[in-house]
Amino acid sequence: MRSADTNVLVRLITADDREQYARVRGAGVLWVSHVVLLELSWVLSSVYKYDEQKLSRAIAMLAAHEDVVLEDAIVVQAALGIFEQRPALGFGDCLVLEVARKEGLVLLTLDRALGGMQGAEAL
Repeated sequence: MRSADTNVLVRLITADDREQYARVRGAGVLWVSHVVLLELSWVLSSVYKYDEQKLSRAIAMLAAHEDVVLEDAIVVQAALGIFEQRPALGFGDCLVLEVARKEGLVLLTLDRALGGMQGAEAL
C-alpha cells in the first residue's frame, strides 16, 4: 500500500486525463489521509465546481472503493453523514468536527453554524 496525494485522487474521481487515470487505476491500494481529503474537497469544489451533492457522492465513492483505504474511515463516514444532512457546513468542517469528537475534544470555532453542532462551541 502507498499513500496518495490529492492529484492522484482527482484523476481517480474525474478521469479527466485518460493516461493518468490508467496509471492511478494500476497503482494498487492507496491510503488517503484526512489532509488529502480536505484538500480534495477544496479542489473539487473550487476548481471542478462540484456542488455539495456531487462532492458527497465523490467522497462516498472513495470510501467504498476497493483500492482506497481512508485514514480513520469511521470518522470520515461520520463526517460525510453530517455533510449530507448539513451541506452548508462544508465537508472540511464536518471532518474537523468529527476528528475532534473522536479525540473527546470540543471544537472551538467562530462559525456560528458549526458552533451550534454537538461537540462544537462558538467563540
